[in-house]
Amino acid sequence: MNATAPERLVREFFAEADVQVGDHRPWDIQVHHNRFYKRLVAGGSMALGESYMDGWWDCAALDEFFDRILKIRLDQQVKKSAKALWCGLKAAFTHSPGRFRAFDIGRRHYDIGNKLFFLMLDKWMNYSCAYWKEARDLDAAQEAKMDLICRKLELRPGLRLLDVGCGWGGLAAYAAQRYGVEVTGITVSKEQVKLARQRNEGLPVTIELMDYRDMRTTFDRIVSVGMFEHVGARRYRTYMRTIRRCLAPDGLFLLHTIAGNQSRRSCDPWISRYIFPNSMLPSSRQISSAAEKLLVLEDWHSFGPDYDPTLMAWYRNFTGNWGRIRSSYDEQFSRMWSYYLLACAGSFRARRNQLWQIVFSRNGLRPGYQSMR
Repeated sequence: MNATAPERLVREFFAEADVQVGDHRPWDIQVHHNRFYKRLVAGGSMALGESYMDGWWDCAALDEFFDRILKIRLDQQVKKSAKALWCGLKAAFTHSPGRFRAFDIGRRHYDIGNKLFFLMLDKWMNYSCAYWKEARDLDAAQEAKMDLICRKLELRPGLRLLDVGCGWGGLAAYAAQRYGVEVTGITVSKEQVKLARQRNEGLPVTIELMDYRDMRTTFDRIVSVGMFEHVGARRYRTYMRTIRRCLAPDGLFLLHTIAGNQSRRSCDPWISRYIFPNSMLPSSRQISSAAEKLLVLEDWHSFGPDYDPTLMAWYRNFTGNWGRIRSSYDEQFSRMWSYYLLACAGSFRARRNQLWQIVFSRNGLRPGYQSMR
């Protein structure tokens, strides 16, 4: 049977990334539904993800598939090609969340079930990039990341730390136990609040369900890990003003965030619809501009490649424990979650996404500050 125009187009573009349809290398794809090609040409990246969720195609190693297509910027080539019918499909704009939408991310992602994250993450339940410089497993790499943060913030007994977007309270517990600080953690997820309070019982840790913009208390140190991605470009300056307002005159602030290589105001439409609503990745220019005249930049540390092994460890934990949670979800969710984890791993492997830890002070530090990497 002769290939249709959409099939020829899809095969041609995938071949540019050394991805074949029907071959059996780990990164090649197997198509199970003939309408896949027409759907993909018409719907772009959204259709690619949705058709995978629907079981229309498979790939033995999605992470390797995405590494190849993103490394050669195939998505950009397709958008620029006059030959491709889908070049007219522009990336969907994701508007920055307003005050009444700030809790969407908590409800639609973090509240889907604590057991899922308990089984997928490390023992401290860190849902952010680990630090693999000297670590061999996920638990050790996440402890190394938390210790790196604590040392960069120069934590010591008696200091008060604010954790903006505290998750399930792992970093709060670590900082309280290992460095003797008093911690206030805030999150927009009800499920995170519930579990974080249980996990930090007996420690000098307070967990609150709160939008960061409502915080008025002053702290010696502030940390934000994996939360800035949900702020939105229109709110970056508001975010930095809030940090300055809540930071003591001699205080330090550490921002740990996924980032992009260029300034955007949109996110991949599939990720925005199914995984992280209202999210977008900041650029170095957007971060610097937001902090200008409010905070003093002290240190900028990039270790984006470390997110690849972190995501692959989460994927192994997720698939290895699927039997323990499958009664709470369905097979489409399993495919969706696997696609999310492996697509992101491939993106970091291709260096399309970055991971930065940035240290700011409120008024400038004394000479001799060490980044403690």
